[in-house]
Amino acid sequence: MDKRRSETSSRLVTTSAQAAHNFEVTDFSLLEGMGAGRYVSSRAFTAGGRAWNIRVYPDGWKEEDKAAHASVLLCFVGGAKDARTKFSLELQEKDGEVSDLQVQDTTTMTSHTFGTPGATFPKFVEKSKLKPLLRLNGDGFTIRCVLIVVGESKYEDVGAMAFPPSDIHQHFEHMLKDGRGADVALDVDGQLFRAHRCVLAARSPVFAAELFGPMKETKDTEPIKVDDMEPCVFEELLHFMYTDRISDDKRECGDATPVVAADRYGLDRLRLMCEAKLCRGIDARTVATTLALAEQHRCARLKDACLAFVASRDMLGAVMETDGFKHLAASCPLVLVEILDRIVKGKSQ
Repeated sequence: MDKRRSETSSRLVTTSAQAAHNFEVTDFSLLEGMGAGRYVSSRAFTAGGRAWNIRVYPDGWKEEDKAAHASVLLCFVGGAKDARTKFSLELQEKDGEVSDLQVQDTTTMTSHTFGTPGATFPKFVEKSKLKPLLRLNGDGFTIRCVLIVVGESKYEDVGAMAFPPSDIHQHFEHMLKDGRGADVALDVDGQLFRAHRCVLAARSPVFAAELFGPMKETKDTEPIKVDDMEPCVFEELLHFMYTDRISDDKRECGDATPVVAADRYGLDRLRLMCEAKLCRGIDARTVATTLALAEQHRCARLKDACLAFVASRDMLGAVMETDGFKHLAASCPLVLVEILDRIVKGKSQ
């Protein structure tokens, strides 16, 4: 009798697509009174080849919710139906902290199949409890949706080799920190930074010209002078060139200065990443300064976000009182025409 045992294994793998969308609702007090069943909605966002938006009903989804609750609907707006999903909806304060005011708990992942128009939460938040939050957050709040679309399941050979994620950025970061093999020094306001010519030239067309091209001015043994830049900004620049990531360190140079440095050295990805971060932090105190920065350094998305902020919230008076507006008027006078044009267009719609 053959005592050998037949033993096999298999693994079931389920694919998925994930998206996150932040819907900021401003001037909420002006939306109250529009009536039960009426809503304002976010722009559509996509995941798994399908589209959704977030709808907020300031006076409730149905008449019985009008006085007591604001309702929320995660609405399916396009693509193949019968999408199996998991999602969460969070009521957030201005600083991104999750509010504890929600009546219906949607902060944990909820399963839902979107064969119907959407997932409705009639008692999302009590309006009486929402008022203190609105007072502290400039009459607004943010609803954050994290959505996972569950895809197909398939079997996979267990014997297939799994590869670890790439860690090349960690090796380059260590090489920068320990200075091993560094062959160029850069003098930034009296502080010396050691780096590798080949890395700088590969990442930046400006450094490529300075180190190997006709712009080369210094001998290989002399430090390269970097003018008009703070050491902390240049350190952030080096970190990005070696790791392709923005540092997690909390620096004192501010979010705007890396945009200037990125533009100077042709690092478009860094400029766009900083631009996105600045878009999330726009307020009445900083919008004028940020708009001037966007105009001077070709940040189209940031400029559009600043113009939309001033025009949509009727904040021009408050913005004009800031020092940043004086700087904007002096350095970019044509932008003032664009602000007024955006406000006029907004009022005519």
